[in-house]
Amino acid sequence: MASSTLSEPADRSFVRSAMKKPMLSQEHEQDLAIRWRDEQDEAALHELTGAYMRLVISMASKFRHYGLPLADLVQEGSVGLMQAAARFDPDRQVRFSTYASWWIRSSIQDYVLRNWSIVRTGTTAAQKSLFFNLKRLRAKIDDTGDGVMSVENRNWIATHLGVPERDVEAMASRLSASDRSLNAPLATDSEAQWQDLLEDETAVTEERVMESRDGERRKQWIAEALKTLNERENLIIRERRLTDTTVTLEVLGKRLGISKERVRQIEHQALGKLRKALVSIVGDPEDTGLIPVS
Repeated sequence: MASSTLSEPADRSFVRSAMKKPMLSQEHEQDLAIRWRDEQDEAALHELTGAYMRLVISMASKFRHYGLPLADLVQEGSVGLMQAAARFDPDRQVRFSTYASWWIRSSIQDYVLRNWSIVRTGTTAAQKSLFFNLKRLRAKIDDTGDGVMSVENRNWIATHLGVPERDVEAMASRLSASDRSLNAPLATDSEAQWQDLLEDETAVTEERVMESRDGERRKQWIAEALKTLNERENLIIRERRLTDTTVTLEVLGKRLGISKERVRQIEHQALGKLRKALVSIVGDPEDTGLIPVS
């Protein structure tokens, strides 16, 4: 598991430098925000965001127990800080730290959700709320089980967070399990791997051969039946029924110099002729799926 502390000298130096930045008065903060918004003054932006790097570090440290590098959490929080600076409206008379806190926390939480597991953990607001609050709430009601929760505890947490009980149960189960490599051995004294237990959903050799032979046979039947159509009927059936992209009646009508209603009539007539030809070859074509019902 990655270290959750700032171990590199450069990281520790960065933190010390950030913590030494002077706090901003509300008036000076307001002036910096206005200069950045109205004049794109980068010096003002750097002073504004630099003063609140301590806020980023403080928030990032609250997420270190998820096993992710604290330096990475700080970096993601910095992204949120920059997003806050880009969207901050100084005319609302709100302190920048209050506004930036939401963006910093959101950026860090998204990073944790993306990297805590190779399996995507939460995408909806309810799932995110469960991910970041379930452990705390279970501790609050002295529920320290291995993922199996009592009905009463599950109901209490679901009501407290305003989420379905099934989501509480699913998240509890997800958080109690760790990622496992499919290449890991089933046992210490075995060469078999977990991936060996995965079911192969592809068709077996015999099925593939039969499908291939049946497909060729159907092609032959259709080719033989198409010989009963005249040139115009053949064109319409191929363009309307035997291609991945169906050509519209209007387009075919313009190509053939007839109305789209006439194309529809010819298509209907041609389908009737095809069915009759296929019945004489293999029986009811609808039972074999050769001609779609229209």
